[in-house]
Amino acid sequence: METKAITSIKREVMGSFLIEKVLVAIKEKWPREDLGSPIFIQQDNARTHINHDDLEFFQAATQDGFDIRLMCQPANPSDLNVLDLGFFSATQSLQLKESPKPIDELVSAVVKSYGNFSLVKSNRIFLSLQLCMIEIMKAKGSNKYKIPHVNKERLEREGQLPTQMKCDLVLAEEVFTYVNTS
Repeated sequence: METKAITSIKREVMGSFLIEKVLVAIKEKWPREDLGSPIFIQQDNARTHINHDDLEFFQAATQDGFDIRLMCQPANPSDLNVLDLGFFSATQSLQLKESPKPIDELVSAVVKSYGNFSLVKSNRIFLSLQLCMIEIMKAKGSNKYKIPHVNKERLEREGQLPTQMKCDLVLAEEVFTYVNTS
């Protein structure tokens, strides 16, 4: 068997991957007590990604009581791209330690770095994403905000690092009103 790089990924490949891999993994791992609550999968705006209203995806995403929706990220929101916030750089640095040359070694190194990626770091990245979202809401969608720092490592050492950030209900209502009147 020979491994070859895919040089061009088409929309159909992306759609089948989302349906056959991503949705299956979400449904397998999602807490049953949250079944029915909306789950959003955010894509960047690459031409190869499927449309948010793709019928085949919608049918698969709403089976078994799930409410999984696709959305595209706004243009150039690097602070909202959880992969750019840390996942890619962290896994790439792990993979580069291997210095793979042939494609099979590269694939192996990427799989290994993904498997070795710390859940603790993953939590920190998602907390950073949530903090950025809250700041963007405070700035009414503007990019004129500072990325907040909450000293996650210290909170972690003290056993007080949350797994999710809470959004103030008043802020959420203000944003809802602002968005619906703009």
